[in-house]
Amino acid sequence: MPSTEPPSVPPANVLPKVAAVKDADGEQLRSVHLPGITLTVRSRRPARKGLPPALYVHGLGGSSQNWSALMPLLDGVVHSEAVDLPGFGESPPPDDGDYSITGHARAVLRYLDASGRGPVHLFGNSLGGAVVTRVAAARPDLVRTLTLVSPALPEIRVQRSAVPTGLLALPGMVSLFSRLTQEWTAEQRVRGITALCYGDPGKVSEEGFRNAVEEMERRLQLPYFWDAMARSARGIVNAYTLGGQHALWRQAERVLAPTLLVYGGRDQLVGYRMAQRAARAFRDSRLLTLPDAGHVAMMEYPETVATAFRELLADTADSADTVDTGKSASDESTDGAADSEPANQTTGG
Repeated sequence: MPSTEPPSVPPANVLPKVAAVKDADGEQLRSVHLPGITLTVRSRRPARKGLPPALYVHGLGGSSQNWSALMPLLDGVVHSEAVDLPGFGESPPPDDGDYSITGHARAVLRYLDASGRGPVHLFGNSLGGAVVTRVAAARPDLVRTLTLVSPALPEIRVQRSAVPTGLLALPGMVSLFSRLTQEWTAEQRVRGITALCYGDPGKVSEEGFRNAVEEMERRLQLPYFWDAMARSARGIVNAYTLGGQHALWRQAERVLAPTLLVYGGRDQLVGYRMAQRAARAFRDSRLLTLPDAGHVAMMEYPETVATAFRELLADTADSADTVDTGKSASDESTDGAADSEPANQTTGG
């Protein structure tokens, strides 16, 4: 009987060459080699010396480009860097094949420790929101503030429109979906993603749409594209089932950093109804709800999100530079709570 798992991925050093990812005006891309992973980091030159650092983490199927609309709006207040998680953007797959929430959080922690940039203003969207929640809970010494845009925190009643994404986690679904959609063009795929992620797809400019199509064409050439998607989706599903100290809502309650929560009223992937629960879970939270926004408010309404972040900085000005640098109560290691979480390296869970 044929295997239903995605095919094995060749080592990063024998992957085919594909077109480079585009960088916007004022952005630079560089590769950072760390134990077990290589990360691509997108950065902007700071407006002046001495600005506090910020790090941005994208969602499932995204990349550091998802923050290119927001980052320049914060040039005067932070020194921005956005990371491509392992297997996404221009970052190759992790050596251990671990795409769990914990695995991605470990990658972010390794980068922060190696770069010496902490504590940072930490941003996360969707999957990235779950990842940075885990980072902030495990290592409060590395986080000044936390900004979460539609974070993928567990929901009891998942929206119907989010079910297909969750189905990617099931064994064999990637192969089936690949066969069913093999005739789809990159343009058709981008239109579908835009309709799913934006409250108003009309807000995507013609240039932005063309760039997204080119990026989709590039991604489809990568032999690990679907594997990274499936295993990361499986990681989200598995994280939803964890209990005890590793439960994401429990970890949200442990976050010490002042937190900005951003939810969209037209979000088809993360329920708008979760906004109030999140506001209660994070001990020092501020909530921004955007009735017309979808899943990627930082792309649809970057000015509004930037203004809310600036207000967060103003509210926390007295304490932003005096963040408690103590480790969490459980005295977790550099890799955080990840190391003690039950993990299945085969499934990425």
